[in-house]
Amino acid sequence: MKLKSLLVGLGLLAGASIAQAEDPLKVGFVYVGPVGDLGWSYEHDLGRKGLEAHFGDKVETTFVENVEEGADSERVITQLAKAGNDLIFTTSFGFMNPTIKVAKRFPKVTFEHATGYKRSKNVGTYVLRTYEGRYVSGVTAGMMTKTNKIGYIASFPIPEVIRDINTIYMAAKTVNPDVEMKIVWVNTWYDPGKETDAANALMDQGVDILVQHTDSPAPLIAAEKRGMRAFGQASDMSQFAPEAHIFSVRDNWAPYYISIADAVMKGTWKPQDYWGGFKEEILTIESINPNLPADVKAKISETYAAVKSGEIKPFTGPITDNKGNLVVKAGYTLNDVELAQVNWYVEGIEGEIPR
Repeated sequence: MKLKSLLVGLGLLAGASIAQAEDPLKVGFVYVGPVGDLGWSYEHDLGRKGLEAHFGDKVETTFVENVEEGADSERVITQLAKAGNDLIFTTSFGFMNPTIKVAKRFPKVTFEHATGYKRSKNVGTYVLRTYEGRYVSGVTAGMMTKTNKIGYIASFPIPEVIRDINTIYMAAKTVNPDVEMKIVWVNTWYDPGKETDAANALMDQGVDILVQHTDSPAPLIAAEKRGMRAFGQASDMSQFAPEAHIFSVRDNWAPYYISIADAVMKGTWKPQDYWGGFKEEILTIESINPNLPADVKAKISETYAAVKSGEIKPFTGPITDNKGNLVVKAGYTLNDVELAQVNWYVEGIEGEIPR
């Protein structure tokens, strides 16, 4: 009787081990905006869906949208960890410190934070080389502007945004030395009303080409109404402005999410600082408008190829800031650590960076 009980017990234990081995990897996502923003959070959610499509029932995903940066995000990240998620992606710069704090309390959970620079034993970071897309946009804007005024709708003064503003301006200057940059800071990632107001304020100042670092198609729609031109941000926004849309720079997150989930499942994950761009095809140029002049379309293709191959490295010196300081010496290219610390405007951009 004891032998039978022992065998049954062993059988139950074996069954439990098999069931445990077959449990799906639970993956949580935290979004700063709504999944319907048609920009940043929308593309992260497409990446989540791509993860599900790739692994099927081997993964189980969940997400929380519209999470404010700061204390609220710490609460949400904690809830996801307590809910048994094995892997959590936090997808906005302002989630950095909350992610690090929660990770300390849940050392068995793997965390990945987008656009930040703080890592630990169970926290990795990932970011897009958005400046590569901005370089192509800047060259295009410099060729197309008739007023020599390019407008930038900026979200928050973090290194990524400042870096991209500089890239647009430097790239535009390579084809148009007379170009000017006008900037409006809206202090939001997603607010169609504020984005529309900023777009109109810039166009009122003579801007005829708009670039945005916000997540709704509102600036494109505003440009369409006034006969100006603009670029899509984060996703393909061509449908919202058939005439105004120049092209979109799309964030394609699925390949990265698949690679990280695979590493966690195999037990090979290690914290790293990942940067992906044109070369990895995690950043792409989408829907180049057929109404563009032939020479502009040719230049877009040429510039894209040169950036992708590394022939063009946007942050190669000499580069001087707008206070006259040499910030990148001649022949030197900023490395990823230095790119993550850009906090200056290049020479020619007027004004101060908000603090």
